Amino acid sequence: MKPIVALVGRPNVGKSTLFNRLTRSRDAIVHDVPGVTRDRHYGEGRHGDRSFIAIDTGGLEPGAAEGIFVEMARQAEQAMAEADAVLFIVDARAGLTPGDRKIADKLRRLRATVFVAVNKAEGMQSDTAVAEFHELGLGQPAAVSGAHGEGVRELMDAVLSRIPENEIREEDPDKGHPRVAIVGRPNVGKSTLINALVGEERVIAFDQPGTTRDPIEVPFERGGRRYTLVDTAGVRRRGRTGTPVEFYSIVKALQAIEASNVAVLVLDAADGVTEQDAHVAGYILERGRAVVLAVNKWDAADREQRARMKAELQWKLGFLGFAEVHTISAKDGKGLGPLMRSVDAAYAAAMARLSTPKLTRALIAAVERQAPPKRGPIRPKLRYAHQGGVNPPRVIIHGNALDRVPDSYQRYLEGFFRAQFRLAGTPLRVEFRTGRNPYARKEK
Repeated sequence: MKPIVALVGRPNVGKSTLFNRLTRSRDAIVHDVPGVTRDRHYGEGRHGDRSFIAIDTGGLEPGAAEGIFVEMARQAEQAMAEADAVLFIVDARAGLTPGDRKIADKLRRLRATVFVAVNKAEGMQSDTAVAEFHELGLGQPAAVSGAHGEGVRELMDAVLSRIPENEIREEDPDKGHPRVAIVGRPNVGKSTLINALVGEERVIAFDQPGTTRDPIEVPFERGGRRYTLVDTAGVRRRGRTGTPVEFYSIVKALQAIEASNVAVLVLDAADGVTEQDAHVAGYILERGRAVVLAVNKWDAADREQRARMKAELQWKLGFLGFAEVHTISAKDGKGLGPLMRSVDAAYAAAMARLSTPKLTRALIAAVERQAPPKRGPIRPKLRYAHQGGVNPPRVIIHGNALDRVPDSYQRYLEGFFRAQFRLAGTPLRVEFRTGRNPYARKEK
């Protein structure tokens, strides 16, 4: 297994900045406000010829007795329990604080090796920056700058040198498994659904909108099949995003949809289909991602709410008519089996390979059933079709005068191909390519 390195410390000491430096990414949101990171956030880093797993965690507030900070502390403690090495991040500018001392007391009881990284030490003499942190009794502190990269290479040399070579066994990257983004409005139960699927409190589920901020990737296996679940921030209506951190979270959520194979759009049975739900659904369709609708909290909805939800699915989300709909209770774990079977089917449809002969025969059958309408004296001629891509499937149709094919006929062809090849759960793109007219006069 790859070694695991957890980053812990007080809020706003630069853990996410250092995480992004180690993973050479921008996966963790960085903002000068305490408490931006909440769940544990995994990423792969490489140092020389060694790779490792880095875990970013929420800021530890040793004095917090309730609320979201308690949940953040539980996530950080779980990360420390998993880790081979712990980077205790402290702030050179703020100096040694009572909070640092309390965290150090907890770290001394760990079996993992602990390294003190004195962050934000750029422009300071190393000896001066680390001097007071010797008091923690956790070994030689290292002066680093996550923002500028100073001292990071030396720190990782020290960390990985303490993990024997024979414990580092590279695994083949697991390719070809579905990436499933769990998306929706704030507080509809996305994190609860992920926790129910994986069977542990992998991400924070808290009855406060906006709990999740970073997209959190969760490797998951069910029935012998591997998945990557992606928990995302709740997407609010434009103009109601509030703080800059909330805005960045929503951008990350939209990027997670684009990087996924299947999006599970979670709805709240009691609220019906809201404007925000339709906005998220429209974005999923625009990006061409396969989609499954999960109506959560179904057991808590009364008869009137259930009837309203069924009606609104038809007329507010009718443009997702190809998507399977499941009523679930993430809190009680009900309906998850059928939901995941639909995810599998949607993934298979999104990645389907369609042969040119079969597509052409289906095109001929569609035209025989209903020919494209004439526009003026000319009727478009559809000659043959082939596949142009997957995720979503793209069907390229060649012929003559195809610029005259109306949108309504294009939608007819999309529906015909979807039914013919049983492509449930995925959008389908039909594109036209008109052949050059050999009798057209050439311009001189």
